[in-house]
Amino acid sequence: MTTLAAQARCASGLSQAEVARRAGTSRPTLSAYERGSRNPTLDTLERVLAANGQHLVSLPDVVFTRHRDRRGKPFYVPDQLPRLPIEAALGTVFLPPHVDWSPGGRPRNLADRSERLLAYQVVLAEGMPQDIQHIVDGALLVDGWHDLHLPNAIRYAWQPLVDRVLAGRPR
Repeated sequence: MTTLAAQARCASGLSQAEVARRAGTSRPTLSAYERGSRNPTLDTLERVLAANGQHLVSLPDVVFTRHRDRRGKPFYVPDQLPRLPIEAALGTVFLPPHVDWSPGGRPRNLADRSERLLAYQVVLAEGMPQDIQHIVDGALLVDGWHDLHLPNAIRYAWQPLVDRVLAGRPR
């Protein structure tokens, strides 16, 4: 398993020697952190990440609630809108077979607003929590909210999340 220290250095493109110098540690010690044979303190990990131009972020867990539509079919709503890295939010995805029932599942280009809205409609209605977390970006969902064609039960259950974001938006 790749450690956080190794991932950060790989992303920055810096050498071990340069990261060690910037972080105030030795190259062999950094190497041990990257291999996972030694564990840095939180302070040291923060210095190593900063040397790579990154920082630690604490995010709350997303908790999903299972709901049922009027026919009894389940759907899921998170307690907060998910946010995705830009590459994922506007990337190309293949919807899982349990979400996209069309044969031969085609790729969905989330950078195209109309394709994104169609994908979101299907994921909100058919997706499991992990599908929502990996495909739906909260900001883009709010942007297209009024153009989504959703069953009433799903729209009603998601509406408080959308309202919370819209209430904080400047007018």
